[in-house]
Amino acid sequence: MPDFFPLLRPLLRVLPPEAAHRLTLAGLAAGFAGRQAAADPPILAQHLWGHDFPNPVGIAAGFDKDAKAPDALLRLGFGFVEVGTVTPLPQPGNPRPRVFRLDEDGAVINRLGFNSRGLDRLVARLEARHHRAGIVGVNLGRNRDSADAVADYAVGVRRIAPLADYVVINVSSPNTAGLRDLQRRAALDGLLYGALRAREESGARPPLLIKIAPDLAPADCADIAGVALAAGIDGIIVANTTVARPPELRSRVAGEAGGLSGRPLFAPSTTLLADIYRLTEGRLPLIGTGGIASAADAYAKIRAGASLVQLYTALIFAGPALLGEIKTGLAELLRRDGCASVADAVGVDHGKLAPAGARDRGRP
Repeated sequence: MPDFFPLLRPLLRVLPPEAAHRLTLAGLAAGFAGRQAAADPPILAQHLWGHDFPNPVGIAAGFDKDAKAPDALLRLGFGFVEVGTVTPLPQPGNPRPRVFRLDEDGAVINRLGFNSRGLDRLVARLEARHHRAGIVGVNLGRNRDSADAVADYAVGVRRIAPLADYVVINVSSPNTAGLRDLQRRAALDGLLYGALRAREESGARPPLLIKIAPDLAPADCADIAGVALAAGIDGIIVANTTVARPPELRSRVAGEAGGLSGRPLFAPSTTLLADIYRLTEGRLPLIGTGGIASAADAYAKIRAGASLVQLYTALIFAGPALLGEIKTGLAELLRRDGCASVADAVGVDHGKLAPAGARDRGRP
C-alpha cells in the first residue's frame, strides 16, 4: 500500500492541528486508506476476550471520535480500533484553540473536552457496519453538564454493548471537570457496578474496561486495582493523557492547559502499567498506551504487562508507515527472545505473575 504521508505532510503541518486531523479523517472515510494491508506475521496474533486479534497494535480513542472510519483504519493494518470518546448527548467541547503540537518534544497537548456528536450518530454508524470483520471497541464518556455520571455511563453501555467488541469507561480525561474524581474507590465502585448492570440489561456481554489516568498516587492505584478485581470487569487501559509537565519540555506551547500525550508520556505511563499489572497479579488483561513511537516502545509495554498496545500521537509526526514498522520490529523482537507469540512476552519483566490462561478471562 503506498504511503502518501510524505507528500501530504507539508500541507498537514501548516494547517492548525484540528483542521489537519479533520482532513486526515475525511480522507480515510472517503476511501483513501488504499488496499488491505498485508497479512500480519502469525507470531503477532493472540486470542483475547473471545476475539482473535491479528496483531496487538490498535489506534487509541480520540482519533475517530464518531466512528467515521473504523474500517479504513483496520485496512491500514491496525489489529483493533477504539472509537470515541462518545457522550450520551452531543456537545461541542471546549473553545478553540484546544490542540497544540509540541514538535520539539514529539508531543501534543489537547483540551478538547469530549467534543462528540453523541450516541445517536455513533450507534447509527456502528449498526451500519455490524457483523463486518475487524475488532472495534467504543470509549464512553459523560456529558459535561450531566448531574448523574453513573446514569450517563449506563445509558452508553446499554446502547453500545450489542454493537461493540469491547466497551471502555473513560474516567481519566483531564479536560472534563470532576471526571478524574470517578477514579476514587467509592465513586469507581458504584460506577463499575452500574456499568455492569447496564451490560446485563443490554442482553450483550462485550468485555468492559476502564481507562485510567497516569497521574495517580500509589494508594489510588491500589484502590483501582482492588475495585476492578472485585467488580469483575475485564481489563484496564493504562493510561490517558497527563496534566504533568516534565521540565525537559522545549516547546513554547508546553504551558498550555490540557492533557499531554506523546513521547514524554512513555516512561510514566509504562511505570504505571507495570504497577497495575503487579497490583492485579496479572489477572486482568491490560492495554498499554502512552508515548509509543517504535517497536521497542511497544515491546516494553508488553513486557511490563500489556496484552495489547495503542498508538495515536506518534502517527501525527511519523505517519501511517510507522504502524508497519512497529509490527515488523515487534515480530523480530519476539523471535529474538524465543517467544512463540505475544502472549509469551506479556509481563515477563515481572516473572509471569499469572499463567497465560489468566489473561484470556474475557467472555466470548
